[in-house]
Amino acid sequence: MKKLVALLLLICVVAGAAACGGSQAEETEIQVFIAASLKTVMEDLADRYQEEHPEVKITYNADSSGTLLTQIQEGYECDLFFSAAQKQMDTLEGDGLMVEGSRRNVVNNQVVVLTLKDSGTAVAGLENLGDAKSLALAGGSVPVGKYTRQALTNLGILPETEDVSAITTQEISEALGGVEISEQDNVSKVLIAVTEGACEVGTTYYSDTYGYEDQVEILETVSYDLTGNVIYPICLVQNPEADSAQKEAAQAFLDYVISEEAKAVFKSYYFDTDVE
Repeated sequence: MKKLVALLLLICVVAGAAACGGSQAEETEIQVFIAASLKTVMEDLADRYQEEHPEVKITYNADSSGTLLTQIQEGYECDLFFSAAQKQMDTLEGDGLMVEGSRRNVVNNQVVVLTLKDSGTAVAGLENLGDAKSLALAGGSVPVGKYTRQALTNLGILPETEDVSAITTQEISEALGGVEISEQDNVSKVLIAVTEGACEVGTTYYSDTYGYEDQVEILETVSYDLTGNVIYPICLVQNPEADSAQKEAAQAFLDYVISEEAKAVFKSYYFDTDVE
């Protein structure tokens, strides 16, 4: 009888230890580099994800995709890269810094021309940007700046060139008849320049107007015919500093970002989830 009781106690101890080990996932932190225009929606997604995975700390680095790419190339620790354009992702892959097979297209977006409500601007859209007193415009290395330049080129306002991102702010100002341009280094700063009244108009993404509906007026939603698709790809980054728990957490969060649940969240923040 004593042997039976001892055996049962041993089974309970082993089962309890297994249950305990199974319920306590290893705590870890992942570094996620995101385009500035993703900051609001990704913070929401992180909150939702951590309700089910409190053991995973998600640390965001939000900036222009070009700046983030440079940081990864310089050796900044990064587990996931979520870019606002394919160009930076192509470069990352070409440099051998992407985990093979991890790249996914997540959302699409649209460039908009916007102003403060009741600004009285004469600008109706890209075709008469030159009528603005001042314009907030992202630099050419910033995806929204590149897409804006591409649209102006397709409209014939800027000359055809092999790389539209190389078109300078001064060249754009001259093409628009000398309009004053304030160059910004990411899309969020363009929005701030407009909402704070520093610039009369600016070009951002439609998703960036989320939460600012009472402050800004969209003058034009630029068609994909002019900009091309504004696809946001995500991938795992080669991180030599990551242990197995960190790599598993990064993969699991990527899987969540491309899930149907996350797609509904992206839609609520004005992103187009109809991508291939």
